[in-house]
Amino acid sequence: MKIKFGAIILLLGSLLLSVGCHTVPVTGRSAIHLVPNDQLAASAAAQFGQMKQETPISNDAHYNAMVTRVGERIAYVAGPDIPNAQWEFVVFDDDSQVNAFAMPGGKVAVYTGIFKVAKTEADLAIVMGHEVAHVAAGHGNERVSQQILAAGGALALQIGTNDMDDSDRQLLLAAYGAGASFGVILPFSRYHESEADEIGLIYAAKAGYDPRAAVGFWERMEAQNGGNAPPEFLSTHPSGTTRIRKLNELMPNAVRIYESR
Repeated sequence: MKIKFGAIILLLGSLLLSVGCHTVPVTGRSAIHLVPNDQLAASAAAQFGQMKQETPISNDAHYNAMVTRVGERIAYVAGPDIPNAQWEFVVFDDDSQVNAFAMPGGKVAVYTGIFKVAKTEADLAIVMGHEVAHVAAGHGNERVSQQILAAGGALALQIGTNDMDDSDRQLLLAAYGAGASFGVILPFSRYHESEADEIGLIYAAKAGYDPRAAVGFWERMEAQNGGNAPPEFLSTHPSGTTRIRKLNELMPNAVRIYESR
């Protein structure tokens, strides 16, 4: 039996209506989550456990104490936004990685390379606040959900264009793929980064760290990258200039929160 294009669209619409929307903390934005959060947390815990077996863990007492201290303060203020989190903070020993990440369920990692740029606890709070904000906002779930929907749209398009000329059909499918990537997935990735900056700035301020450290930190990160980043429209991250401009716009509110504790 031939499945009609309209029926596929109707099915996708029904799926969207059947799932609940997640309200992102601080920004209040509604986001579609198609995957249960406990499933993502369980998967993340397994991946994190494997990483700890395969990646050297730092024995530097100063780094470990600093990450744990800052992480616990960020976790405390973010706790209501990430219920049932099983917090864990790990420093991976890799000076070549100027990076940090957080996973669903409260697994947070910092690479020793980040300390080339994060000179103070306030700097580290900006980093960890940003990464924890990704988890609180459910960005991982949202990206998975976007990919599910994009795959569903591609399937619907393939079925609905069966009667088209092959060359026209391939052109249309290629255009859809490019549109989904540059028009939806990459912009949402950049938006997620900006949103995590905003939420993380508030977390750092609430945790007692001066949010004004964010501008200097991201300026040093931009310098660390050496200007080799791709054009912003091709990147999953906003440009350094865009990021710093938005942080300066957000700063007055963050400073008020920091000073009113």
